[in-house]
Amino acid sequence: MDYGKFKYESAMKAREARRNQAHTIIKEIKLRPKIDPHDYETKKGHVVRFLKAGDKVKVTIMFRGREQSRPELGSRLLRRLAEDVTELGFVESQPKQDGRNMIMVIGPHKKKAEAKAEKAAAKARRDDDTATEAVDEG
Repeated sequence: MDYGKFKYESAMKAREARRNQAHTIIKEIKLRPKIDPHDYETKKGHVVRFLKAGDKVKVTIMFRGREQSRPELGSRLLRRLAEDVTELGFVESQPKQDGRNMIMVIGPHKKKAEAKAEKAAAKARRDDDTATEAVDEG
């Protein structure tokens, strides 16, 4: 048994395992209780994009001044957001007050690896479509 060869092969196996490993990333979105409807839709779009990519999303509502006396506004907003993205993710930790902020974590239904594979398959399909269009034109 060649020790150098054994050491090399075990290093390659470890490297391959690291390559296939999916890192859990937590993305954060910050909101305010008095958010405009269009701004809310934009932020919701970001949350949807993060969940589709397989990342967890930490939604933070920042209270300033007198807004701190009305935490129900923040919890209502977080509940509304959770209902809007219910088909993509689930509430991992319920809304809780943390000083001036209220925090909720939403986790994706599909894992990061599944999302990556789905994205790669969609890209391959797109590339095939453009290749057949180029052949049809030529």
